Amino acid sequence: MDPEVISNFLSEQRESAPEELQQSFLTIEDYWDRKLWHQLTDVLVEYFNTPASASQRLPLFRSFILSFAEKINQLKFVSLGLLAATQCSDDQERLTFLTSLTHKVNKPSSQDAYIYALVAASDVKLRLQDLQSARKDLDTAERILETFDSVETEVHATFYRINASYHQASLDFAAYYKNALLYLACIDLSSLSTEDAQVRAYDLSVAALISESIYNFGELLLHPILDSLLSTPHAWLRDLLFAFNRGDLAAYSVLENNLSKSTLLNQHKTFLWQKISLSALTEAVFRRPPHDRAMTFATISSETNVQPAEIEILIMKALSLGLLRGSIDQVAEIARIQWVQPKVLDMKQIESMRLRLKDWDSSVNQLGNWIEGVGKDVWAA
Repeated sequence: MDPEVISNFLSEQRESAPEELQQSFLTIEDYWDRKLWHQLTDVLVEYFNTPASASQRLPLFRSFILSFAEKINQLKFVSLGLLAATQCSDDQERLTFLTSLTHKVNKPSSQDAYIYALVAASDVKLRLQDLQSARKDLDTAERILETFDSVETEVHATFYRINASYHQASLDFAAYYKNALLYLACIDLSSLSTEDAQVRAYDLSVAALISESIYNFGELLLHPILDSLLSTPHAWLRDLLFAFNRGDLAAYSVLENNLSKSTLLNQHKTFLWQKISLSALTEAVFRRPPHDRAMTFATISSETNVQPAEIEILIMKALSLGLLRGSIDQVAEIARIQWVQPKVLDMKQIESMRLRLKDWDSSVNQLGNWIEGVGKDVWAA
């Protein structure tokens, strides 16, 4: 593009910019004249991130930045494009803009920028309800990501965020849960607004509860995002997660009335009862010492509030899900458990473990005293 045309364009944009931003245009013009592309890129990124620059982003990108796009860092080029895309009139225009941007950076030397633009385009497709095309783009991005030894955290965060959105729209709660947590691991939580943090904590909690493959909420229970629900109308959801974790049937009964506040939870009431029953079973096993884990069906029934006729099905379900390992004596109606899946412990569970360790220590001392007494002179203390 003719340098004089660009110079005139920048002058026009400077004059139409808010007074507090006009100095930035002088810097932009200076760096452009001197062909200091790195410095120019950084100033443009800073300028585009200023809310007052919103109306100028698209004109600057189309009439200025595209003229030297090949000379700057392609990841930052895409970042500028994404900020400019926020000013498109609607999602259809935005998709056309981002598709063009994706094609520009689809080169062997800029595959990280290509992924960044591709997943941003897939986000727009999700909003346009084109799930099939969005999935195709996300699969392409995932295949390329797997070939990288390292990539900017921002690229990974964007991929996980949009991949989570896809799985949420597809009602694949386990996949949503996994990708949403990976997204949170890639960002600084302080960058989320209070409202956004609460929405993510709420959605994660619901997904954990109604997923048919998630029975261990440890990673979520330990995540600070969950605390964003405290002192909100959704605080009961946090309490419900902890009740499930410790298999607390009494707490579940108290909190159960809140399920109607969530359409998804209300639709899965029967399943949630089955899930809390499994949690109560694993907690009952966990509380027992390893040498005392042969439990009668009657004992299990009393501790899980499950009808005796359904106990065998409950145990088989726990075994099939890998929550327990052991065997069932159908004739004697006894379950012999050798192993229970580890999970995050609350203070009551830690206290229970402390008492068990104390009993074990006492048993070891008694055994030592008995051996010393029986062995007499043979035993060396």
